[in-house]
Amino acid sequence: MVRPRRSLLFMPGSNARALEKGRNLHADGLIFDLEDSVAPEAKALARDQIAQAIAAGGFGKRELLIRTNALDSAWWMDDVTMAAKARPDGILVPKVSSVEDLKTIGRCLLDVDADPSIRVWTMIETARAVLHAEELAAASRDVDTRLAGFVFGPNDISRETRIRMQPGRATMLPLITHCILATRSYGLEILDGPYSDFSNFNGFGQECAQARDLGFDGKTLIHPGQIEACNAIFTPPAEEVAQARKIIAAFELPENASRGAISLDGQMVERLHADMARRTIAIADSIAALARQ
Repeated sequence: MVRPRRSLLFMPGSNARALEKGRNLHADGLIFDLEDSVAPEAKALARDQIAQAIAAGGFGKRELLIRTNALDSAWWMDDVTMAAKARPDGILVPKVSSVEDLKTIGRCLLDVDADPSIRVWTMIETARAVLHAEELAAASRDVDTRLAGFVFGPNDISRETRIRMQPGRATMLPLITHCILATRSYGLEILDGPYSDFSNFNGFGQECAQARDLGFDGKTLIHPGQIEACNAIFTPPAEEVAQARKIIAAFELPENASRGAISLDGQMVERLHADMARRTIAIADSIAALARQ
């Protein structure tokens, strides 16, 4: 079953109250943060609180990731050691820019005896990472990298490149599409970065719709108030799901079993549309299952 990743909410590991609230939020996933939202003097506390929260459970079917500090930081090894013991679904590593970075992550996970089920997600937030997105994605063929996908980080890219973040993100579109093409070339997932102005509901909705149409699997969030709108936008509409089921049913008819294309409701439908329909149905079914938790 395809795992829905419409909404993944960043939660400061140093905020015990926020971690507790995460059990009742309707996000598809939670990212327990050790990096940007945690002050240097609170890193150790954040690690302890994240480990305790995961051990206590109660998060249902939500995907749980831990965002570590960067590889070259003083906190990296303590972060990955804790993550190995806590056994989240994955870790999200910032500032990954090279295949060698991915290999280092894989070696460190091996060194701390991390369970093979713990996957690796990387932040694409440097100019070098964008330029080498295809090379990074291709590294997923090496199972030791554990690479599951990317999270596009527009704010750090803007800071490093001086590309201005404008409404509609026209200036960022070439970078975004390049990264999406890289992930799809190697069967990976990709999530959009957060929308910082969480009080601007219209702007947030427009960016979610744009992210969906560009091909992102979902969006990372910084405020619980963004979850409902994000989920709604990334959920396949009921009429789209119904049409998908109709396409599958049509191709399953005995007279269409060997046909590559058929006529359906006055339109030509090909096998590729059936493949797209199966994914739509899988996502819709997974979302329904998540709602029943």
